[in-house]
Amino acid sequence: MTAIDGTVALGFEPVRDAFAANFDKAGEVGAAVAVYRDGQPVVDLWGGQADPATGRPWQRDTLQLVYSATKAVTAAAAHLLAQRGELDLDAPVARYWPEFAAAGKAGIPVRQLLSHRAGLPALDRPVPLADALAWDPMVAALAAQRPLWEPGTAHGYHGRTFGWLVGEVIRRVSGRSPGRFVAEEIAGPHGIDFFIGLPDTERKRVSRLVFAPQPDYSAIPIDEIPESLRPLLAAARDPESLSSRAFSVTDPPNPDFDSAEVQAAEIPASNGIGTARGLARFYATLIGEVDGRRLLTAGTLADATREQAAGTDAVILLPSRYASGFMLPTAEFPLGGPASFGHPGRGGALGFADPARGLAFGYVTNYIVEGSLDPRAADLVAAVNTAWD
Repeated sequence: MTAIDGTVALGFEPVRDAFAANFDKAGEVGAAVAVYRDGQPVVDLWGGQADPATGRPWQRDTLQLVYSATKAVTAAAAHLLAQRGELDLDAPVARYWPEFAAAGKAGIPVRQLLSHRAGLPALDRPVPLADALAWDPMVAALAAQRPLWEPGTAHGYHGRTFGWLVGEVIRRVSGRSPGRFVAEEIAGPHGIDFFIGLPDTERKRVSRLVFAPQPDYSAIPIDEIPESLRPLLAAARDPESLSSRAFSVTDPPNPDFDSAEVQAAEIPASNGIGTARGLARFYATLIGEVDGRRLLTAGTLADATREQAAGTDAVILLPSRYASGFMLPTAEFPLGGPASFGHPGRGGALGFADPARGLAFGYVTNYIVEGSLDPRAADLVAAVNTAWD
């Protein structure tokens, strides 16, 4: 049985039980979960191994790469600039980034970048990975790219491009890279242990990724796949489909997220690194005060979390709902309930807030499980709900 460290407030013991069960029954390797209620921590747990190859244990300050859960932090940076009157989310992107006007994009507003409606989830020609990590070449490629649908008429997950698109707007407006802006205006002032662009001094705290075995979906006949998933599977098997191209914007398409080079770069869609405590604290500062400080005002938050798109997603080919940078709950992926907003990350990570309940949640894991059958985060959320009731 894996030892679980940390604390839970009275009444939140079901969360500890669910967290322990993830190790015993769901193959968890190393992980942490944290919950805030009305700005106060009520769950702060961690356990397992940060690096199974060396036996390094997961500790209180272990950092974890959270893939697309990063997008929420990047979005918050844009909303903070809007709150300060420095960025108009409904103004054309080209007002701040003139080169973006190329290829028929002069009228695209910033909010369409945030809500996955700009038609820019993929590139006609992938960018070498080294160039993408260097920032400017990827930004130039996106500025030159034609939209793949008429902007505003559809929505499709900009899984990789979101970070460079929104991040370049942040850079043009603030004069700082998105990672530096997050460090100086969000993480540092609010005591949030989270990085986009990892300093070398913090690398020793980062866990190692462990990938769960993946089924060979290519060998499964289509008629044996649930009907709702058949379009996505067919698209995944076609390298020219929009679904495939959206996750192949670099060459090679899949960076080594364990490498120092990739962790040090700024990929504001997918290489954020932090603790579960940091992720939960981030969401707590969005919905209220933590230690006397709040990140976004109630008005800014209402604008940030207002639905902008809903329906079948042109990239993931499943129902999705987007606000301005945050995902909203669907029947297929309920986040923390009908009033919640947040963002998951590839393989299991999850952060969300429920303003109606004063709830903020963060879960991080180094055991990367692909697909829709991973129960770990959902079981933790269910336990939080049990404790809340």
